[in-house]
Amino acid sequence: MTHPTIRFIRRGQIVTLANVPPSRTLLEVLREDLGSTGTKEGCGEGDCGACTVVLGEAVDGVIQYRAINACIRLAHSIDGLALWTAEDLAADPLIEAVSNEPKQSRADGAAGLHPVQEALVQCHGSQCGFCTPGFAMSLFGLYQSQMPGTAVTRDDAATALSGNLCRCTGYRPILDAAETMADYPARAVNEAELLLKLKQLVAIPRWNSAHSTQKKAYLTPQDLPELLALRRKHPDAQIVAGCTDVGLWVTKQHRDFAQVLDLTRVAELRRVERYPHHIAIGAAVTLTDAFAALVADRPQLLGFTQRFAGLPVRNSGTLGGNVANGSPIGDSMPLLIALGANVVLMSQRQGKTRSLELPLEDLYTGYRQNVMATDEVLAWIKVPLPQDGEFLRAYKISKRFEDDISAVCLAICLQLDDGHIRRASIGAGGVAATPARARRTEAALIGHAPDGATFEGAARALQAEFEPISDMRASAAYRRELLGSLVRRFALELQGEANTSIDTLVLEDRP
Repeated sequence: MTHPTIRFIRRGQIVTLANVPPSRTLLEVLREDLGSTGTKEGCGEGDCGACTVVLGEAVDGVIQYRAINACIRLAHSIDGLALWTAEDLAADPLIEAVSNEPKQSRADGAAGLHPVQEALVQCHGSQCGFCTPGFAMSLFGLYQSQMPGTAVTRDDAATALSGNLCRCTGYRPILDAAETMADYPARAVNEAELLLKLKQLVAIPRWNSAHSTQKKAYLTPQDLPELLALRRKHPDAQIVAGCTDVGLWVTKQHRDFAQVLDLTRVAELRRVERYPHHIAIGAAVTLTDAFAALVADRPQLLGFTQRFAGLPVRNSGTLGGNVANGSPIGDSMPLLIALGANVVLMSQRQGKTRSLELPLEDLYTGYRQNVMATDEVLAWIKVPLPQDGEFLRAYKISKRFEDDISAVCLAICLQLDDGHIRRASIGAGGVAATPARARRTEAALIGHAPDGATFEGAARALQAEFEPISDMRASAAYRRELLGSLVRRFALELQGEANTSIDTLVLEDRP
């Protein structure tokens, strides 16, 4: 089996790496093959952010910048992209001064430092320094995603740094640095030049087609027909997208894949399509973009979606991958179940493209098991648009506010009509072997008035509907108690109560 060559842009040059095994991570390539040890290995599972790098991709004629975790990203997945590490910020000839006119700064900057680096230095944003390269790259992703030299808010900085952990400095000086990046002379990537170089990579002939007679170890189909043909031809290949879960199989379970099928370049599956009654989210759409599409229709979901892992994980991971993975503690599935989402499975059989649509909750048959045949792929997630009278809330309970796994995730969606509950849909995670729909609790709500008695009955029904387990995140008794409490919280919010969480709590002044 042949290992394809990887080509990407770094420091304005095309980097070519031959014979890279399909299971090799980007972090391993950087540190061991390229000697770029500035990118650190911390947790090996995308939790700490020490390995953060930034990828650049041409999307509709502009460069899209995404901070991602190198430790769980397969190296072949960056073929055809641009890459920056902390060592590149002051060394990349494509990062140029925006203007020759110096800006007023809080301190004289050191020669050659990028504004991100200078701000961290001046605000004392580093002590031991191990996590600092990752923080710098998350800030660089934020800096480039906005107009370079534009001030960022503290909230924007906190969101950008949600996947970075610091053990010694504390976050205040790092957030201070984020707010002062714009005080230094602006520098920006020469995107016109970078686009030309990325076009050179695209022009290099591909040789992993479904019609090739050679067996390739890493397959990257470019369109849906090619993907389905490759899946039919290679049913044992490991399907990957952002690798935010499969990457852990490599780093923690030491799995090795003989062959990988990467669907992130499939053009049809990278789109969010809008229809009169639903949106269709392609399986290769990142969690960042998929959540943005959901929030556009339902703004109340913003806080919930920002608590899904950290930003680098959302930038790599895909909604299709999260759904197909089927983890019982995956946060997107309870929400999608509550929204009434369907999934579309596709395959190529006897020369014809076949598709099967089913409710998302019917996809799963057991712990990380589903109904998909070996030649099928999950292609689309179809989410209904909001209806009149809809009231939706999604709750995530975890030990840490950001970048943590849920003990319980609960999403409730009701449709009210003429003072009664006409429709109810409830998705739950962390309480069963699969993401689950609470049908008995829904039945306890439908047709009733949305009053205290109704919701108290629903709370008891939900507590009895599942048999959660005890594990490192929570005891079974605690999870069961949470289920009832969240239903009661939902009832208060439906009645207009604002002080239901620490985010909205307003303490009363007492004389």
